Amino acid sequence: MRPIFESVFYTESIDNRLNMEWIKDLLWGSGIGHSILIISAVIAAGIQLGKIKIFGISLGITLILFMGILLGHFGFRVHPELLHFFKEFGLILFVFSVGMQVGPGFFSSFKKGGITLNMLACAVVFLGVATATVIHVVTDIPVSTMVGIMSGAVTNTPGLGAAQQAYSDLFGKGDDTIALGYAVAYPLGVVGIILSLLFVRYVFRINLNKETDRLVEEAGKENHEAAAISLVVKNPAVCGLTIADISRLMEPREFVISRIQYSDTHKIDIADAATKLHENDKIFVITTAQDAEAIRIFIGEEIIMDRKQWIPTESQLASRRIVVTKTELNGKRLADLQLRRLHGVNVTRLNRAGVDLVANPGLTIQMGDRLTVVGSEVAIAKVTELLGNSMKRLNEPNLITIFLGIALGIVLGSIPFVFPGIPQPVKLGLAGGPLIVAILVSRFGYKYKLITYTTLSANLMLREVGIAIFLACVGIGAGEGFVDTIVNKGGFTWIGYGFLITVVPLLIVGSVGRYFFKINYFTLMGLIAGSTTDPPALAYSNATAGNDSPAVGYATVYPLTMFLRVLSAQLMILLSYA
Repeated sequence: MRPIFESVFYTESIDNRLNMEWIKDLLWGSGIGHSILIISAVIAAGIQLGKIKIFGISLGITLILFMGILLGHFGFRVHPELLHFFKEFGLILFVFSVGMQVGPGFFSSFKKGGITLNMLACAVVFLGVATATVIHVVTDIPVSTMVGIMSGAVTNTPGLGAAQQAYSDLFGKGDDTIALGYAVAYPLGVVGIILSLLFVRYVFRINLNKETDRLVEEAGKENHEAAAISLVVKNPAVCGLTIADISRLMEPREFVISRIQYSDTHKIDIADAATKLHENDKIFVITTAQDAEAIRIFIGEEIIMDRKQWIPTESQLASRRIVVTKTELNGKRLADLQLRRLHGVNVTRLNRAGVDLVANPGLTIQMGDRLTVVGSEVAIAKVTELLGNSMKRLNEPNLITIFLGIALGIVLGSIPFVFPGIPQPVKLGLAGGPLIVAILVSRFGYKYKLITYTTLSANLMLREVGIAIFLACVGIGAGEGFVDTIVNKGGFTWIGYGFLITVVPLLIVGSVGRYFFKINYFTLMGLIAGSTTDPPALAYSNATAGNDSPAVGYATVYPLTMFLRVLSAQLMILLSYA
């Protein structure tokens, strides 16, 4: 009886030890499953805690960073190579999705004040370098450590990597204080950027609703946004001319004469290039807000006529919105389709990303565009078949463009740029390269038959997954030496110095941008987030604004800022030690 009891007891002990080993390996091991478990737990807990509001303010996904630091401090580790991979890949996903989102409006935003935004962003970079240099001179903190603090203060990981690489190239070994300075300054750097945003908001008493109204008002003045007007022909010089003649005379004005009501028969018909205008004929015109007044003066008088009156119940005409979902149409001009000549329908507007554009013949079609067409039901059915109009096809992800863009972005980010007088080449890195390529692909990809359309939900998912993984990895990596650095290595003072490097440039430039340049607050948020290359600040700004203005401002200044951040970090090392 006793041997049986001892055997059972011994077997149970082995099972218990095996169970304990299994749990130990899962929580404190170094395998792939362990790494994914820790990162997932950090992200889930950080997002949940980020919903908590203190004094009406929540840090959102920024809490993922602090949760990672907490778990890292208590001994939870991720294999260094896996941690590095997840961190960089998460950052690439985030910046690439941001570039794809804001790329179509990037170049137009650059024309409408982008130079001012980039000059202010450059001022933020130079003021940060000046602040770090002054602190170095006053405190005698080594330049390498100060560069790490500066990179953490502006949450610029590529700058950290550039500084480490430059130091290693000079001395053949690394300097741990660069990474420690970065880790210590990073958390309060994130907070400092958001506090700077709040400072500007409350000092200048900014009303978010009024800022939104300003955006709507400015959007209404855009050159290409469509507006519908009804006119009656009164100008004798116009009478007898065809619509084609009028289009030539009115170049480069943007307008489409969609329908005409003849003065003698009162019949409403579709207008084409050969349609002649006569006195007292009524026409329905799609034009831009800027060109509307010139069209009125040239043709006659504006009349109040509801759109429904242009399609009377007894008429065979109908108006429909058709979505372009056939890939072979991507990149073609509207004139190439010859919809009016072949099918007898008029295309009056093209809706892209929520904005109505005047359907000019030279306008290029992209996947996801919505065309407003007017014609008979039979003709519209044929055009619908031609354009696709399949929402199912739109919901299919275009992964080729995404991963091709990421690959090209990494290539661009790896290209060394050599400058006279600088011993080491400068690179855009794994963040700057993919962002620039994403902007270019989303804007010009259609010319190379690339399908750049991505649903808003898919883009948002890609973006949020990327930033969450990045923040979790940064936090876990910094957690191990975080407390020791603060307590025993002067980390408290480093935190203070980093906070100064963060807020001093932002408060100066933010105030100047608002007071002197009257920059919209949402755009200013994107400027501040982009000038510090801070994804959490952008996420906070997007959540606060509820629109894409911060993202556009961020993307406008990000490429130049990223380049300057990387360049300045390397220069501070090279010029101090070379």
